[in-house]
Amino acid sequence: MKRWFLSLLSGWIILSLTWSAYAAQTPKISFTEAQLQQGEEIAKKALEATDKGDFVQAEAYWTQLTQDFPTNPAVWSNRGNARVSQHKLAEAISDYDQAIKLAPDATDPYLNRGAALEGQGQYQDAIADYNRVLELAPNDALAYNNRGNAKAGLGEWEDALADYQKAANMVPGFAWANANVAVTLYQLGQKDEALRQMRNLVRKYPMFPDMRAALTATLWEKGLQGEAESNWVATVGMDNRYQDLEWVKTIRRWPPNLISALDKFLNLK
Repeated sequence: MKRWFLSLLSGWIILSLTWSAYAAQTPKISFTEAQLQQGEEIAKKALEATDKGDFVQAEAYWTQLTQDFPTNPAVWSNRGNARVSQHKLAEAISDYDQAIKLAPDATDPYLNRGAALEGQGQYQDAIADYNRVLELAPNDALAYNNRGNAKAGLGEWEDALADYQKAANMVPGFAWANANVAVTLYQLGQKDEALRQMRNLVRKYPMFPDMRAALTATLWEKGLQGEAESNWVATVGMDNRYQDLEWVKTIRRWPPNLISALDKFLNLK
């Protein structure tokens, strides 16, 4: 079973390989049942720490497993995840490199490394990783969404929109892909359609702060002040980071036109 982790920073999708799927496959090394069970228990603690947001402790657990099971790609990939969550991107990329070396046909480490490369602004390299995922798994909606993020980082908005739409069509309940479609439509000047999709997403996912914030900016620009302010109260109640334009720009990475609209709302321009 795979565990899915959704980064709230930018809509990236980060996956973790299943530890137990690889634990017994280490070549030239045999493990006792007791050793495998102990490793399983440590992996469980690492995932529990991740669920609690304690990424430092999660990293420590995965580090222990890299020492005990050094040829298990899952432990390297998962330690990379813990490091990304602490913004230790260079170290995370090194972990993903090792996971890819050990499991070159597994998709998760490429997705993970692509997200970390995006965090460093290395969008072309990230796209190469997402392309590799799509070679291995042509119907991977996560790879299309993440590749859209990287193309957006390059300002290739039409191409980004095509990838987001592909991801959303593959998995209609993929909220972040649909959100990315909406904000990109806004960037491309299709504001009425963007507004329609934002409203639909808020109706479907009322506790989705990203779309509440986007809806606030869009409504304010259209002069619908009361509705904009109502959505803003809901946004801040769920996630006050949207008050920080720098965070929205560099971490969440909204398109510039939507950032400008939010700036107008925040500063009552």
